Amino acid sequence: MKKNKKTFIAVFLFVLVIAVLGGVYYFTRPETVSGKKQIEIVVINKAGEETSYEVSTEAEYLLGVLEDAKEQGLTFEGNEGDYGMMIDTVNGETAVYTDDGGYWGFSVNGAYCEYGVSEQPVVDGDKFEIKYTIDEK
Repeated sequence: MKKNKKTFIAVFLFVLVIAVLGGVYYFTRPETVSGKKQIEIVVINKAGEETSYEVSTEAEYLLGVLEDAKEQGLTFEGNEGDYGMMIDTVNGETAVYTDDGGYWGFSVNGAYCEYGVSEQPVVDGDKFEIKYTIDEK
């Protein structure tokens, strides 16, 4: 009888924790905006050369905007991870952190993105910068 009660309490606490975490995510998740948007994407490669893309999109997240920018020649590759898409290659240039501390840094309107590309919301007029960045170890 004691064992059943402990199991019930453990399961109840587990479900409660999951519910609380789900509620926190629900109320703090990034808000999206539907409809047509004009977004600018500037890619700065390792050599410091800039390539700009003006994207007309209905995407609500940055990943969708990047997909739409493919029509203008933007290319990117990455892997799906625990935190969404992790982009390691942009316009054919791969950032390998273990080689030189390099990674692709993403910012929106001059500030680092708070979310990964899969969850970063976009609004009309946003300017995104994708910059090859070398971490100062």
